[in-house]
Amino acid sequence: MTDPRRGDTLRTTFAPWLRLLDRRRGRLVAGAALMALTLLSAVGLLALSGWFITASALAGLAMVAGLAASLDVYVPGGGIRAFAVTRTVSRYLERLYNHDTVLRLLADLRGRLFGVLAALDDRALSRRRASDWLHRLTADIDTLDGLYLRLLAPPAVAALALLGLGGFLALWSPAAGAAVVVLLGLALAWITLGQARLGMATSHRQVADLERLRGRLIEQLQGLAELEAYGSLAEHRRRLDTLEARIEADQRRLGQRAALGNALVGVAVGVTLAAVLWLAALAHDAGTLPGPLVVMMVLAVLAMNEALAGLPLAFTRLGATRAAAERLNALEAARPPDVEAGEGLPPGPPALSLEGVTLHYPGALVPALDDVSFSLAPGERLAITGGSGAGKSSVAALLAGRLGATEGRVRLGGLEVGRLSPSRLAERVAMLTQRVDLFDDSLAANLRIADPAASVADLWRALAAVELADWAEALPRGLETRVGEGGRRLSGGQARRLALARLVLRDPVLVILDEPFAGLDAGTASRIARWLDEWLAGRTVVYLVHQLGGEADPPGVQHTLQLVDGRLNGYT
Repeated sequence: MTDPRRGDTLRTTFAPWLRLLDRRRGRLVAGAALMALTLLSAVGLLALSGWFITASALAGLAMVAGLAASLDVYVPGGGIRAFAVTRTVSRYLERLYNHDTVLRLLADLRGRLFGVLAALDDRALSRRRASDWLHRLTADIDTLDGLYLRLLAPPAVAALALLGLGGFLALWSPAAGAAVVVLLGLALAWITLGQARLGMATSHRQVADLERLRGRLIEQLQGLAELEAYGSLAEHRRRLDTLEARIEADQRRLGQRAALGNALVGVAVGVTLAAVLWLAALAHDAGTLPGPLVVMMVLAVLAMNEALAGLPLAFTRLGATRAAAERLNALEAARPPDVEAGEGLPPGPPALSLEGVTLHYPGALVPALDDVSFSLAPGERLAITGGSGAGKSSVAALLAGRLGATEGRVRLGGLEVGRLSPSRLAERVAMLTQRVDLFDDSLAANLRIADPAASVADLWRALAAVELADWAEALPRGLETRVGEGGRRLSGGQARRLALARLVLRDPVLVILDEPFAGLDAGTASRIARWLDEWLAGRTVVYLVHQLGGEADPPGVQHTLQLVDGRLNGYT
C-alpha cells in the first residue's frame, strides 16, 4: 500500500518501530499467546456448551420416549467450567501483560525521542512551536501503542484462529472447514486491507488537523487581547470553526466506515454460519454427523465474531498510526550526528572568537547577527550588552554549539565549534539562560542533572553558594522536596538561584551567564556576586546584560561589547 502523496510504503514507514518491537519479541509472542488462549477459550466455551445442551436435550427426549440413553455430564461440564475460568483469567492476564509491555515500549521510545529533541540545535527547534514538539513526544507516541495491540497481534491471532477452526471442523465435514477458511478469510482480508484503504487518507489528514487546531487554539488564548484590539478575533474564530467542521466531518466519515466494517463482520460471520449449518445439516441427513455436533459447529463459527469485532475500527484508523509514525520518523531523521564524534577542547580556559559571523534564522526577515567579529583571550571576562532582540542570546547559542553560523567562523580554543564533539563541548561549557528549566521532581534530582554522581554534600555546598541552603534545610523533606512542574513551587529568584547552583556542580572552562542576578534583591545579588567572582577565577566568562553601570553589574568584567540589531556597535 503506497501513500499517493509520498510514495512511501507502509513497510518503510513502520520499519523503525517494528525493529523496536522486535527487541521485546519474547514478551510480544507471550502476549499474542494469551490473546489466542482467550479466543480459544471463548470458542471452546460456546461450542462445548452448545454440544452439551443439545446432547442433554436429545438424551432427555430419548428417555421420555422410553429409549435407553446415557450421557456423561461430568466431563463436558468440567470442560465448560474450565473454558469459562480460563477465558476470564487469560483475558485479565492478557490485558495486564500486553498493556504493561506496550507501556514499557512507549517509555523507552519517549526517552529515546526526548534525547533526540534535547540534542536538536536552536535552529531546528525554532521551526516549530513548543506545543508541536510536545505533541510528537506525547500524542504521536501514544498513537503507536495501537501498532501491536490493534494492528499486529489481533489480526494474526484471528488468522490462526480461523485456520484452526477450519481444520477442527474439517475433522467431521471437510466442506464446512473449507467454507470457514474461505469465507472468513475473505472477510479478514477486507477488514484489514479494505478498511485500511477506506480510512487511510481521512485518518491520516485528521492527525495534522488536530495538531493545527491545538496550535490555533493556543494562539487565540495567548493572543486574545491582541486579536481583540486589532479586530481580528472574528476572523480567527471563523478559521477555527472551519477547521473544527472539517475534523468533525472526518470523524463522522471514519465512524461510518468503521460501522460499515462492523456490519460486514456480522454479515460474514452470519453467511459463514449459514453455510456451515447447511453443510452440517446435509451431513446429518446422510447420517454421518450427530445432531449435537451440528450445533457445536455452528456455535463455534458464531464465536469467531469475537476475533473479528475489534479489527474494523483499528484498520479504519490505520492512517492515524501511519501519520504518527511518519512524523516521528522525520524527528528521528533530524537526529544530530554521533555526539561522540569530533574533537574536544584543549585543557584550561579557552580563547574564543567570532570572525565575520552572520546568523539568519529560518523564515526571519532580517539576520539575527550581521558580520560580527570579536575575540577574547583565555580566562578573560566579556560583557555583551544590548536591548532585547539585539543578538546577545544568538552569540551565546553559537558559542555553546546550539547554533551554527550562516556565514563566518566561531572558534573555541582555536578550534571551530562545528568540529567539536557536542557531548564533550557540553561537559566544558556551562550556560545560565533567562529561561530556567526545572522538572517536576525533587531539588536533589534537579541539581543532579548537572552531575548525576554528585554527593549529598556536593548538593548542599552548591545550594550554600547561592544562599539556598538554609531555606532548603528548613523544608520538611529537605533535598527531596519537589519543585513542581516547571518549578512552580519556587519563586522566580529561587528558581534562578537553583539553576545557578546546578551550574556550579559542573567544572566548566567557559561560563555564559545571561542576566545572572535577574529577580534577586540588591543585597542577595551583591553577596552572590562576590562569591561568583571567586568561583569564576581561571575560567573564560561571557556575561549577557542589557546595560552596565548599575548595582547588579556582573563582577570582574574586563571587556565590553555592544550589539544593536545584530550589528557590533562597539568593543573595548
